[in-house]
Amino acid sequence: MLFILLFGLAFLFLALTVSYVYIRVTNDVPPVQVPFLFVLNTVILLASSWTMMRAKRAYLKDNTEGYQQNLRITMLLSVFFTVMQGIAWWWLFQNNVLLGSSTTTSFLYVISFVHLAHVLAGLPFLYKFSKSAKKNMVDPVTVLVYFSDPEKRLGLRLLTIYWHFLDALWVYLVLFFAINQLI
Repeated sequence: MLFILLFGLAFLFLALTVSYVYIRVTNDVPPVQVPFLFVLNTVILLASSWTMMRAKRAYLKDNTEGYQQNLRITMLLSVFFTVMQGIAWWWLFQNNVLLGSSTTTSFLYVISFVHLAHVLAGLPFLYKFSKSAKKNMVDPVTVLVYFSDPEKRLGLRLLTIYWHFLDALWVYLVLFFAINQLI
């Protein structure tokens, strides 16, 4: 199911970016300038992907503290990304890059909002894993049961894939808009 979701998301964003190029070329509309904060948000998301990878490694090594800590850091970075995305949109508004000011700016808002919606959709799952780890990792026996549970292992694997996909997607989108500025 996850791969079907990711396949659908990939095509959704591919369709949006192709539509952006088509409308930009056929209507001779100038490209939208990517705010610097979008680049900073890329660094934040890459850091969250790194901490998610560290959480998975800690899980595989039965490292309770490292697992819990990296899940919490991933959640905090994701919330920070959300806040910074809001600040980036505020910056756009302050610089008169408004939602309806041109077709290309509308695409920038829609694409970045749809991506943010998928980041927000992943946060409850991160929270669930973090809460479950804190609740169930209290003594050596429960830790052993937690780390040997194949359902938790699969869930963490799927969540990690989802998180890396969202990060790669954001990198693609920022590069796409940056390259369009040059053309």
